[in-house]
Amino acid sequence: MLRFFRLSVVLGVVIVTLTACVYRMDIEQGNRIDPALIEQLEIGMSRKQVEFLLGSPAVVDLYQPDRWHYVFFYKTGEDSSIEQRQMTLTFTNDLLSSIEGDLTPG
Repeated sequence: MLRFFRLSVVLGVVIVTLTACVYRMDIEQGNRIDPALIEQLEIGMSRKQVEFLLGSPAVVDLYQPDRWHYVFFYKTGEDSSIEQRQMTLTFTNDLLSSIEGDLTPG
């Protein structure tokens, strides 16, 4: 019985020690967009100009194809802090008509 107790204590100490050494990687998802590129966005740009500048959007709503969503999610492995940003672009007649969200220019 004493031998089992000692083994369980040693095993517990080893497990606690090893869990502190686990590497947790950073998780980055979505569109990481350079702020300098966002500054170049202008109302009246065509869809092709916007896509050339920013890349493809993360989400294009099937029910509202004139709305493009650029989403960025970043979770650090070190302290599990989360950064989430989004930008919604609306087009009217294939021209950019509004910019909303955290990643807006200026």
